[in-house]
Amino acid sequence: MAGSPLFDEAAKRALALEPSVIAWRRDLHRHPELSNRETRTAAVVATHLARIGLQPQTQVAYTGVVALLDTGRPGPVVALRADMDALPVTEEVDLPFASKARVSFNGQDVGVMHACGHDCHVAILMGVAELLTGMRERLHGKIKFIFQPAEEGPPPGEEGGAALMIKQGVLERPTPDVIFGLHVFAGIEAGKIAYRPGPALASADRIRIVVRGAQTHGALPWRGVDPIVASSQMVMALQTIVSRQVDVSLEPAVLSIGSIHGGVRDNIIPDQVEMLGTLRTFNEDMRRDIHRRIRTIVEHTSLSMGASAEVFFDNAYPVTHNDEPLTQRMLPTLKRVAGAQNVLLGQKITGYEDFSYYQQRIPGFFYFVGITPAGSGKAAPNHSPRFFVDESALRLGVQSLAQLALDYLEG
Repeated sequence: MAGSPLFDEAAKRALALEPSVIAWRRDLHRHPELSNRETRTAAVVATHLARIGLQPQTQVAYTGVVALLDTGRPGPVVALRADMDALPVTEEVDLPFASKARVSFNGQDVGVMHACGHDCHVAILMGVAELLTGMRERLHGKIKFIFQPAEEGPPPGEEGGAALMIKQGVLERPTPDVIFGLHVFAGIEAGKIAYRPGPALASADRIRIVVRGAQTHGALPWRGVDPIVASSQMVMALQTIVSRQVDVSLEPAVLSIGSIHGGVRDNIIPDQVEMLGTLRTFNEDMRRDIHRRIRTIVEHTSLSMGASAEVFFDNAYPVTHNDEPLTQRMLPTLKRVAGAQNVLLGQKITGYEDFSYYQQRIPGFFYFVGITPAGSGKAAPNHSPRFFVDESALRLGVQSLAQLALDYLEG
């Protein structure tokens, strides 16, 4: 509880670590790396963990780093996770440590930026590792620090992220009782924390629809089958699934088509059109039902026009579901750290998080730390080239994540 020796010591250590955490974050921000390519980031993390007396395991799921703090006394096992990868975004924020990095991504020369705050997550967990390691003589149990690559998704043709870390045994030897994670979030003021029990972030399915017709001259459409017209009708019909066919009073859902490609000339009706889209849901039964409805619309629309079509669902991420009993147990911790008035019940977020894979195996709690300066008005969202972090939020991230581990270990 607030005022207890462990709480007071953790708060004092978090304050003392704040300049280092800010410096680490700025260094990582200046040197962002894309998914499964976080080699410099991993080296920075591993060097730090070794310096504070831990034995980091490297090259987990390509570039991940894992370390175990064993107090030598019996007790629970707590896992703490931070993601490390950046995004193919060209930074537009005028900072002395702004990213100038560029890489080739999907055949294009692009900028690279920590536009989702993973640099903050890494720096925060580095600080938490140092804080808790410095208190090991007063603790019970074990703490596993997980620095994870590729949360934004591995490159095509590669595995990665939480799923690959689990596959390679990150939740074994020892198996954690619980896992905690956080995310910095634009639109929430610095100094505030948001949480939500149960479904907090959506599941995500990548949808690929291939519509096949018969190529013909644009002046003679009756001599072929037009997959562009068929695709257009499918897009309009697909929008009725959420607006007219599923009960969104139970849970929200989003179905968006984000890419349509077909044809090379104005006067040639092509053989084929490919569409890409995304589906976001918070309920597995609803998710399966929408899958069925998508297939029905695509197959019947194509059949009615003499075309053929296939639907593919891949790159699926499950719902990020905060274990309700664990959330209730740890909520007082967040209120002690931030102040009860600064801990908010957040809305459901239709973005996805691969922290959900850990939660499928063990109880997990994932929460949000505000990074928008108070009174600054509308903030650029996560993934924007103008994404900005009020660095005063980093200490709250360190103290809250460390205190969650301390309170769970000490019962």
